[in-house]
Amino acid sequence: MKMNPFYFVVQRSSHILFSFIFLCFLFSSISPSFGYDPLDPYGNITLKWDLLTSDTASNYVRVSMLNFQKYRHIEQPGWKLGWDWKGDEAIWNMLGAEATEQGNCSRFKGGQLPHCCERTPSIVDLLPGTPYNMQTTNCCKGGVLSSMIQDPSKYGSVFEMTVSSATKAGFNMPENFTIGVQGYTCGDAVPVAPSKYSLDGRRWTQALGTWNVTCMYSQFLASTTPKCCVSLSAFYNSTIVPCPKCSCSCQGLPGAKCLNSGETPSLLREIKDKNREPPSLVRCSEHMCPIWIHWHVKQSYTSYWRVKITVHNQNIVKNYSEWNLVALHPNLKSVVQVFSFNYEPLSQYEFINDTGMFWGIKFYNDMLLQEGAGGNVQTEMLLQKDPGMFTFREGWGFPRRILFNGDECVMPPPDQYPRLPNIGQHDAKFSIVAIFFSLLLMMLCA
Repeated sequence: MKMNPFYFVVQRSSHILFSFIFLCFLFSSISPSFGYDPLDPYGNITLKWDLLTSDTASNYVRVSMLNFQKYRHIEQPGWKLGWDWKGDEAIWNMLGAEATEQGNCSRFKGGQLPHCCERTPSIVDLLPGTPYNMQTTNCCKGGVLSSMIQDPSKYGSVFEMTVSSATKAGFNMPENFTIGVQGYTCGDAVPVAPSKYSLDGRRWTQALGTWNVTCMYSQFLASTTPKCCVSLSAFYNSTIVPCPKCSCSCQGLPGAKCLNSGETPSLLREIKDKNREPPSLVRCSEHMCPIWIHWHVKQSYTSYWRVKITVHNQNIVKNYSEWNLVALHPNLKSVVQVFSFNYEPLSQYEFINDTGMFWGIKFYNDMLLQEGAGGNVQTEMLLQKDPGMFTFREGWGFPRRILFNGDECVMPPPDQYPRLPNIGQHDAKFSIVAIFFSLLLMMLCA
């Protein structure tokens, strides 16, 4: 039977069309807000809601914000928790936190008015030094949450509140949670096993209900451009590899603000709001990054080698408090000593130990000051050479990845890494020169 060749063309085209539609559906089904970090696969911020008491008049709730991320923290101006009530709930009083707006409480007549009547309240942490009668345990840090490794004693924040509804008794968990920090997306509230509490370790009380809300970080949501870049150098090569051009932005592009050397920002233009992160204003450079990190292979000994790391703050209007840096390098499993920085291996996959976290020493260099003479911190690190894998060739002495405050930094292309001099070519040139002088000497002596 003779087949029409047009049939095969149509059939093949239909297969291609269906494949294209399937791929479009697949990519469209992947949420751009999803953030998975292979260096911290279980890292998240968890909001735990405990319903402690409930009656026909009111509900007493304890809310805990727990940062389960190894190296990503929340710095000033801190978190700002928000949600949507499902009904006409109002917050009557709070301990350990406060609502930024009271809202319209006209539906409540006479007597004391609620603390907040907003359907979408915005809750902020209290500041250090708050009177004791307004505090709860682990409150009052100004919204700052440390990471699990950097300061485990400050990774959580707790507040309590009394909530009631004018139309119905009982308690309904709110929805649409946000924490007011760029890059974080929160899921729905999930009921979990009720929390248990004890004052003396002998008698335990139990919450009437407990819900968890998980918030994940995505660098793509936090910023459309990178926030840091890396430059490289080594003692065995005179070449200094700079940050890639336009790593974070390009001069002349819309919205790319920078100041040349010697210029200062206008105080009237750069008004600082304590409740908002200051705008990024950097020194003009080819990379235009607020943070510039330099990795220098400094020295080589018989059994050890030394690295110097310098972090430069190019941001003119911002200090980085409790900063941290994460580096990935195969020789980090053999760190001997780190000078003037704290260091902790991450060991995210147990048997693989090629990633480490650096951060400043408290009251010494945990604050990375804004651009200027003091706008940098530096350390030196001593590593032991592993005879089975160590070499300076092909850029092995430089890191594979670097993150600053949890954000990926732009690395130079691998083919630009400083290389060892080619010894073979050097020896060949030396041999030719030696032969030439030998022949010249023989001719003079003849």
